[in-house]
Amino acid sequence: MGISRAQHHHRHRHSSSPPRISRTPFPLVTITLTILLPAVAGDLCTLVYKGCANQTLSGSGAAYMQPLAALSSALTARAAAAKFYKTTTSSAVGGQPLFGLFQCRGDLSPSDCSACVGCVLPMWTSLCGPAAAARVQLNGCYALYQVSGFPQVSGTQMLYKACGSGGGGGGFEVKRDTAFAQLQSGVAGGQGFYATSYASVYAVAQCEGDLYAGDCSECIAQAVQKSEVECGGAASGQVYLDKCYISYSYYANGVPHGGGGGGGVGGGGGGGA
Repeated sequence: MGISRAQHHHRHRHSSSPPRISRTPFPLVTITLTILLPAVAGDLCTLVYKGCANQTLSGSGAAYMQPLAALSSALTARAAAAKFYKTTTSSAVGGQPLFGLFQCRGDLSPSDCSACVGCVLPMWTSLCGPAAAARVQLNGCYALYQVSGFPQVSGTQMLYKACGSGGGGGGFEVKRDTAFAQLQSGVAGGQGFYATSYASVYAVAQCEGDLYAGDCSECIAQAVQKSEVECGGAASGQVYLDKCYISYSYYANGVPHGGGGGGGVGGGGGGGA
């Protein structure tokens, strides 16, 4: 999906003509929030970031809402049974089908995944209005849609980052890098979602659900590299690329609830949130 890093907030103009497909990926508006906690702690429906296209869907009111509603219904129907699902609506907007998908974190239960998807889908219109493409990331899941032919970006392009304000202290970077190495080893084994804890560092990695293992490994390697550059010695960080993300936190008194347990958790057909 064509998304570039955040620069400015743009108001969306309504158009009666079919969406104009630009060659430039649409801008992203970011909202900085807290780092993910181990497992499913915290609010799954908390907004992490949104990306909204400048172009708009054609029609007005129900004319553009109907295809979005049909897509949302198709995705909602699968949320209790799958952690990753994508589909294209048969109805069209200005002659162009709508593609959409959702992805839940690999460690969510079916009920939590369904609840998160129930939160994120209505945010398409509440946050992006009649945009021709939108991507909304919550703590527990994300969902996107786009009209057919919307410009794409590299799967390893960074969409969003958040770095903690404090440092991890002496020896932290060695501990963090060891946790990162475990993440990379975990996804290299074919698991699209992997969580681990090492020496008070809890880390999570996840790839988009249908990404091949080799591509997932490459994406996570890029996310790790970007995290090290962008966040330096920060005690926590999140880096979201187009096709994967990593998140890590350092807990001086130990990872709460034994999060991660040093093992990986697969699920939902692989997975990126």
